[in-house]
Amino acid sequence: MSKILMVVTAADSLTLADGSAHPTGFWAEELVVAHRELTAAGHDVVIATPAGRVPPVDPGSLSAEVVGDAARAEEFRAYLDAIRAELDHPATLGDLSAADFAAVVLPGGHGPMADLAVDEDLGRILLEADADELPIAPFCHGPAGLLSATTADGGFAFAGRTLTAFSDEEEASGGLGENTPWLVAATLRERGAVVENAAPWTSHVVRDGNLISGQNPQSSDAVTKALIEVLGD
Repeated sequence: MSKILMVVTAADSLTLADGSAHPTGFWAEELVVAHRELTAAGHDVVIATPAGRVPPVDPGSLSAEVVGDAARAEEFRAYLDAIRAELDHPATLGDLSAADFAAVVLPGGHGPMADLAVDEDLGRILLEADADELPIAPFCHGPAGLLSATTADGGFAFAGRTLTAFSDEEEASGGLGENTPWLVAATLRERGAVVENAAPWTSHVVRDGNLISGQNPQSSDAVTKALIEVLGD
């Protein structure tokens, strides 16, 4: 089938508004659901990070209290253990080209706010992918990575595009609250994107051409299924 580039954060902390360091990484549910469904559909998923660093899982995303129950948290933990070799030896973003892939996927967690949002290699890959009209599928905080895509004249490559991302309301009520260093949805709007959010914590997917985005962890399944459908066209 197709080879899919899954761009994952390598940041294990995010500096908050008060200057403290918040442990972070990728959100387990988002990576697990996307990876599991894409591979089940027959696609080859290549995990890549900035500088090829091992991606850390956000500890909160494996907490039974946060996830909802212990069995669900264990399910995610078991899957991550099963793909440990891939996670421990990711590809290096700087060595890759969008031309070698059929799509780019960006799961979230707060980590992308710390590294992917400003990663020049990711920005280059996204510009290449968008120019070739390859599907680009960021979800939850993953759309922070879109901010790395700067055009030659200094503009935002996704200005004017319609998408969704972890909403300001969700960040306030179940994210980092007032201590967040910046808001993903608000910042994307400031850069010129048209951000559409649904009710907090409900699955919501927005498709604008080759851009397929999901709002939150609850959208992981729907955005991945939408991507699989597009890849099957």
